[in-house]
Amino acid sequence: MLKNNYTMPTEFIFVGFTDYLPLRFTLFLVFFIVYALTVVGNMGLIILVNVDPSLQTPMYYFLSNLSFLDISYSTAITPKMLVNFLAARKSISLYGCALQMLFFACFADAECLILAAMAYDRYAAICNPLLYSTLMSKRVCFCFIMLAYFSGSITSLVHVCLTFRLPFCGSNVINHFFCDIPPLLALSCSDTHINELLLFALCGFIQTSTFVVIFISYFCILITVLSIKSSGGRSKTFSTCASHLIAVTLFYGTLLFMYLRPATSYSLNTDKVVAVFYTVVFPMFNPIIYSFRNKDVKNALKKFLGRYWTFK
Repeated sequence: MLKNNYTMPTEFIFVGFTDYLPLRFTLFLVFFIVYALTVVGNMGLIILVNVDPSLQTPMYYFLSNLSFLDISYSTAITPKMLVNFLAARKSISLYGCALQMLFFACFADAECLILAAMAYDRYAAICNPLLYSTLMSKRVCFCFIMLAYFSGSITSLVHVCLTFRLPFCGSNVINHFFCDIPPLLALSCSDTHINELLLFALCGFIQTSTFVVIFISYFCILITVLSIKSSGGRSKTFSTCASHLIAVTLFYGTLLFMYLRPATSYSLNTDKVVAVFYTVVFPMFNPIIYSFRNKDVKNALKKFLGRYWTFK
């Protein structure tokens, strides 16, 4: 395919983290364990939410979708990264690169909306308990989920289509460990201002709007909690939100750093280190956060394991 006398590369080469073989083996083992824990932990949470009647609530419905998204966007990146740790040539095809970007962007954007829906759910449960069944009906929850996946799909398609219409006339070496938008834009020899503007605008709109929803929800929750006279009641009420706040802080902190900065401030070597946390490490944390800080999940897990061992 020719465009402006430039040939689109048929593959890209990842720089990765290091060329030192013993360190690559070590990193392979570390990230293989992290990925295995991510899949097992999040899949276990999905199964637990679907089999335990006490967890058949909107909050855990969103949580199971959050676990699915964690598995999905981690799987879009980590297996290929693990292969490249052991491969002599760390390459990915043009279409493989486009698909990796598409799936990652879709699932990451969808996760922002799921986290916002979870914050709204906590607001409805704490600030409007009498209207909770109406505000968080099955239809409303389903619409939230569909909106999350639809929005993620549309924005990711826009980014992929615009990115891969650019001519890559120079090197095909990506200074990263997966096909993310900023390192690919750095390879293009054409004007990428429109791409950068859309990246800032679309990511900014999704991340900022969902963050505003989360902030307003927790501001209202805080006012309601402070109005509770019993200190024990305040502690119990706010503890139901603690796990979600931790997850939001971890996820949004890195995303805002990565994508809501001027292009001139990008440092691909620094971004690689930050990216490995939100793409590989953080998806492992969510089931741990929600399991260890949530009595309902812990009790459901005990009942599930009790039934399993009794059956055996």
